[in-house]
Amino acid sequence: MSEHPVQALSIRAQALACRAAAQAVAALSTDAKNALLRAMADALDADAATILAANAEDLRAAEAKGIGSAMLDRLMLDPQRIAGISHALREVADLPDPVGQITRRETRPNGIEIERVRVPLGVIAMIYEARPNVTADAAALCLKAGNGVILRGGSEAIRSNAAIAASLQRALLDAGVPAAALTLIDDLRREAMIELLQLNDIIDLAIPRGGEGLIRFVAEHARVPVIKHYKGVCHLYVDAAADPDLALNLLLDGKVARPSACNALETLLVHADIVAEFLPRAAAMLRERSVELRGDARVCALIADARPASDDDWDAEFLDLILAVRVVDSLDDAIAHIRRHGSDHTEVIATRDEAAAARFVHALRSAVVMVNASSRFSDGGELGLGAEIGISTTRLHAYGPMGAESLTIERFVVRGVGQARNLVR
Repeated sequence: MSEHPVQALSIRAQALACRAAAQAVAALSTDAKNALLRAMADALDADAATILAANAEDLRAAEAKGIGSAMLDRLMLDPQRIAGISHALREVADLPDPVGQITRRETRPNGIEIERVRVPLGVIAMIYEARPNVTADAAALCLKAGNGVILRGGSEAIRSNAAIAASLQRALLDAGVPAAALTLIDDLRREAMIELLQLNDIIDLAIPRGGEGLIRFVAEHARVPVIKHYKGVCHLYVDAAADPDLALNLLLDGKVARPSACNALETLLVHADIVAEFLPRAAAMLRERSVELRGDARVCALIADARPASDDDWDAEFLDLILAVRVVDSLDDAIAHIRRHGSDHTEVIATRDEAAAARFVHALRSAVVMVNASSRFSDGGELGLGAEIGISTTRLHAYGPMGAESLTIERFVVRGVGQARNLVR
């Protein structure tokens, strides 16, 4: 290996080095990959103090720039979050290895055997902002799936990302894997990101993770396939047949637990038959937690401190303690509202009516649909994927929360005993 750090090379040279290193990753056995991931988790735990010190510098710089509270929350690390990151790496190690899985096998009439087998994609480019945990999560999932990964984080988290990447690269080198298998781009110019996204002869997939502006920028400039997730406008519909206490719990968890998350609730829809009973209780509960309500005319008539909602509020991802609220006259009205204003992320229905639940699930095409469960479960870890590399609202090979399996593709393996389609003599 060269003694020069990968970061000293051009963008194209770094990508080529990652592609070469990806071949070494793809050759690792399942046991070797799992041991590597556990060693990475141990390295993060051992380097926690260094990582926290780097994160503190990033936070001070971000606060000085006036970055908002939602972004600061995503940027911030503490001992519990670092422990959570290393725990996620160990969970990925414990997951089944998707590489080599035979998803289908059949024998054709002519005797050839056809298998569909999962193989790595190759090189994944992660473009993200203000989420230093993505550095470790993306590395773990890409390596588990036999891929190399190129990480390009935002300027606000550059010190945190570099500290995490250094720990992970040390574990790679200790395992005999080139450090370039996990390449962190430290050139934060937009021109460098555009150059990276143009490398369709090297990079197999780009996954942007961040605000809508970043994702649109990536989609507009990329020549490589892009997994997109513009925003999470998540709805809770409280049906006429809902259990009010259950619905209140879903509302509280979905809106208040972590409002800066993409799976937080942004809009509440309440059936007109129960609005007089349900909404005052909900408003009182949310008021205690400093949630601002923006409602339609019927909501404002019932809740004195609710602000009139603008047309834009129904499409907004607030990422804050703000909730848009509308009264609907039927399940079909709720579905129509979500179809018009939803972002294909996550939708929730609270109901005891199984027919209503079935109609809600089948009528909506969102990546995740919940019945009597919090929108906060729309997360790779909570859905059994281990860590999550992102959420796709693009109907490509993956839709919804993406784990290691989503970083592989199926290919055909055909076995025969000399069969020829057209025998030429």
